[in-house]
Amino acid sequence: MSEITYEFIREYLQAIQEDEDEFIDHIRQEALTNGVPIIKNEVKQLLEVLLTIQRPKHILEIGTAVGYSSIIMSKYLDEGGTITTIERSKDMIDVANKYIKMAGKETIINILEGDAQSILPNLNQRFDFIFMDAAKGQYISFLPYCLKLLRVEGILVSDNVLQDGYVAKSRWSIPRRQRTIHGRMREYLWELNHNKALRTVILPIADGATISCKLKEGE
Repeated sequence: MSEITYEFIREYLQAIQEDEDEFIDHIRQEALTNGVPIIKNEVKQLLEVLLTIQRPKHILEIGTAVGYSSIIMSKYLDEGGTITTIERSKDMIDVANKYIKMAGKETIINILEGDAQSILPNLNQRFDFIFMDAAKGQYISFLPYCLKLLRVEGILVSDNVLQDGYVAKSRWSIPRRQRTIHGRMREYLWELNHNKALRTVILPIADGATISCKLKEGE
């Protein structure tokens, strides 16, 4: 497995971070123990800074998992704000609902159960901030809906876009089983960078993240 950042740099940056909230740390440790994928510390900090600047009213998250990132993001909502988050795994939803209730966020965070490909076309609310952290091979399929749902000057953040660095390699140098997602993620990153309605930066942190600002409505 490739690394896109030097481990000694990551260890240093983690060492100087502020101590984590006990409840958030509990969710993280439980997720890691149970093998549940959650955002890395670098992406957590990125979200916190962006949300502190923007103070969004309405957030859309694609990929709830155990509710870790939803609960973190809920701290930075504008007054009266909400988070709509999509998850297809019933087991994940059960755990997420437990944590959301423990955090006292059940009136703020609303989980929609099902596949994002079916749910996104039926949403009609505009969002100030969208966080994409679901099936990586589906990002390119979700993008048109995200562009429609995101308001102008809204922010789209996508996680795990570099796939341990494989995305930057030739298709023929990676295992055959990874070539489909390799191609789809490359298509997604190309579209983010060339879509005239967006201004995008790709950050080589954690497993790669993008920040895209919507400049105008798509043609």
